[in-house]
Amino acid sequence: MGHGTDPAGSATVRERLDAVGTADVAATLQALATPSRLYILARLQEGPCSVGELAEAAGLEASACSHQLRLLRHLGLVTGRRHGRSVVYALHDNHVAELLDQALHHVEHLRLGIRDAPAGPAPAGG
Repeated sequence: MGHGTDPAGSATVRERLDAVGTADVAATLQALATPSRLYILARLQEGPCSVGELAEAAGLEASACSHQLRLLRHLGLVTGRRHGRSVVYALHDNHVAELLDQALHHVEHLRLGIRDAPAGPAPAGG
């Protein structure tokens, strides 16, 4: 999976998934399939938090929240930075926030019965 651009440098090139890529994407999507993890990630979109703050916001015990954060950290979705005696967590990068935003956008479109125009080939131009 690349972060390349087209020769003109104007658009991201989408690559097909390979066997390794599908496993990695599946693991990420599986992590997002748990409401408590989604809530943790959504809360982190608002800014960094400690385990205690995240646990309270998500309605979880601190130990359960720590377990979820370990998994999210292992998958590269969140980062943790020691701050005194506690660890403050944040989203790994903007890709995670965009992934959440796109999933929410999709669900809202389904609920409202809205369909985007199908993506087609770029028009030939000169």
